[in-house]
Amino acid sequence: MLKKTYDPAAVEPRLYAQWEASGAFGVGKRTGGEPYTIVIPPPNVTGSLHMGHALNNTLQDILVRLQRMRGRDVLWQPGTDHAGIATQMVVERQLAQSGENRSRRDLGRAEFIKRVWAWKEVSGGTITGQLRRLGASCDWSRERFTMDEGLSAAVRKVFVTLYRDGLLYKDKRLVNWDPQLLTAISDLEVESREVKGHLWHIRYPIEGTDDFVTVATTRPETMLGDSGIAVHPDDERYRHL
Repeated sequence: MLKKTYDPAAVEPRLYAQWEASGAFGVGKRTGGEPYTIVIPPPNVTGSLHMGHALNNTLQDILVRLQRMRGRDVLWQPGTDHAGIATQMVVERQLAQSGENRSRRDLGRAEFIKRVWAWKEVSGGTITGQLRRLGASCDWSRERFTMDEGLSAAVRKVFVTLYRDGLLYKDKRLVNWDPQLLTAISDLEVESREVKGHLWHIRYPIEGTDDFVTVATTRPETMLGDSGIAVHPDDERYRHL
């Protein structure tokens, strides 16, 4: 007798395991079928999937399942991204919390990369487990990680090609600098904290006169880089200037 309520935890993992074991998601199953490929936008190995990933991967799954039903030879390529800066930060935090009293520089590149791989085994399994729980019909036999042999070379080649074609450029930009890890971090890794500020009033002298223009700011340190002041021409206070 059927239960009154559907219990997905009792049904879906068992069915998915059967699908995966049967090789239903593998490429090369349909001789002569026109190839159809989607490379999964690799989620960062440092975290877990969120609602955006769920939507993104559901849409891809719809497409690849439709093309399978149309007889095409489908590959949905799964993988995860090492997310260099974010992963570095996570592993360095682990080092700091372990009591080893060693930084990435103390460990050296080779040993630090070993720690990154160890972290990938823990966190990467969480992500691929979540994708399976969603029912994503990826070809798991071809799963890749962006630090796998050959992939780093491919990334370098693409970046160099884009740079030479003028589609990628280097420039100076404001970054979030971590004074402890001595590296730039993304907006996602920043911990925003509200602090009680202070309003500073800086008087900028007008050359050749005893007059000045006062600017109020919470960031007085930017004054060191100031090279000019703009005022609105319709502002009565500054019209004489």
